[in-house]
Amino acid sequence: MGLAGLERLSQKNRLLKNHFRRVPFPADGFYEWKKEGKGKQPYSFGMADDSLFAFAGLWDRRKNPQSEIIEKCSTITTTPNALLADVHDRMPAILPVDDYDVWLDPGFKGTDDLKEMLRPFEAYLMKRYPVSTRVNLVKNDDPDCAAELKQQSVTV
Repeated sequence: MGLAGLERLSQKNRLLKNHFRRVPFPADGFYEWKKEGKGKQPYSFGMADDSLFAFAGLWDRRKNPQSEIIEKCSTITTTPNALLADVHDRMPAILPVDDYDVWLDPGFKGTDDLKEMLRPFEAYLMKRYPVSTRVNLVKNDDPDCAAELKQQSVTV
């Protein structure tokens, strides 16, 4: 899965092209890394109430020149909200629950309305906390990766 910046999508008007399909990617959190000294500290981000949410995404299915079916998907990124701004210069576009049906409607073509759905998610509805660098290794696929380090917790 790749990342697609809203600015790039807007320039090429890819939100409206028929071969791209809009999709929500369900999640319960995501990680970003903040430079701290000589290293990077991973942080977990999620909803303040621990609810599930959905990233705005695009997917596509096409045949390559060898007639093999190729499927691709991308998570759309946007500018960071106040909770993420000191960690990274972008964040995944998180869809408000009320926008799920419109995002999934292939007949909906309102470019400005689609872009509005991709604004930075309200920081006060989210939380972040530092996690262990164990999350850096793919082999560490367990709940301990998301466990909060008891250094600090930040909400807005």
